[in-house]
Amino acid sequence: MSPFRTHMHQALSEAQAAGARGEVPVGAVVVAPDGQVLAAEGNRTRALCDPTAHAEILAIRAACHALGQERLAGCDLYVTLEPCPMCASAIAQARIRRLYYGAADPKSGGVGQGPRVFAHPQCHHIPEIYDGINAAQSEALLRDFFARLREGEGGA
Repeated sequence: MSPFRTHMHQALSEAQAAGARGEVPVGAVVVAPDGQVLAAEGNRTRALCDPTAHAEILAIRAACHALGQERLAGCDLYVTLEPCPMCASAIAQARIRRLYYGAADPKSGGVGQGPRVFAHPQCHHIPEIYDGINAAQSEALLRDFFARLREGEGGA
């Protein structure tokens, strides 16, 4: 078995790119069991005029397309921000093996905060969850983005 290798740096890069586009800076990366990156995406809700175009959803869709199947059993997901309830449900539906996330989201999170989607008996799959991965960098991206918004520099 190979040693653990985080892909959070790539998720952070996707988050930075999303922020530069005026999107909330969240990035996600789906990794196959062999370590191959299947998909890397950032938020695109504004660009696509789609409230479901969160980084996690886009990465899951792209990874499923790359594999030609609707499930990602054995795959891992790295995301810079705790997934919201919608994304947590998609993670369960996709059968993601492990979820690694950076910053906690007390306002909109659905994993460790709020509704805790994976704790519900209706949840058919629960990934292994690892939080706090590069949390400081993820939090700084979000904090800086929203500070710029408050200052009137544009964005979401």
